[in-house]
Amino acid sequence: MIYLVQTDTTVGLLSRDFKELNLAKNRDANTPCILTTAKFLGLRVPRPFKNLVRKARKTTFIYPNAKSIRVVKDCEHESFLKEHGSMYSTSANPHGKGFDEEWARSVADEIVGNNFSSKQSSRIYKISRKKLKVIR
Repeated sequence: MIYLVQTDTTVGLLSRDFKELNLAKNRDANTPCILTTAKFLGLRVPRPFKNLVRKARKTTFIYPNAKSIRVVKDCEHESFLKEHGSMYSTSANPHGKGFDEEWARSVADEIVGNNFSSKQSSRIYKISRKKLKVIR
């Protein structure tokens, strides 16, 4: 099941199965996607970055175990995630191209909302036990 949703950053496709998202975008099935969640429970953040991760907004972190996670808070998208649970997320555009609402609607199984606007994507940081590296 693929949802078309206005996320906290841009228009996104969400699903519990990241392989489903990759198939829809015509990418390699094992390409990693961002896991979006509304809860901090279960996140194992290296001690030097706990405060940064807790206070960050519209930011994705790649953890030492190679998982990319974004905690969504203080927006409408948070209530969707609280209701449906954590989901994998990717931008609602064909691989390597800009936002195309018609394409996104054709790929999605369920459309949540009507007003979609492509905003700036999230910042991405890669954290290790002691280092922080800016990816985007």
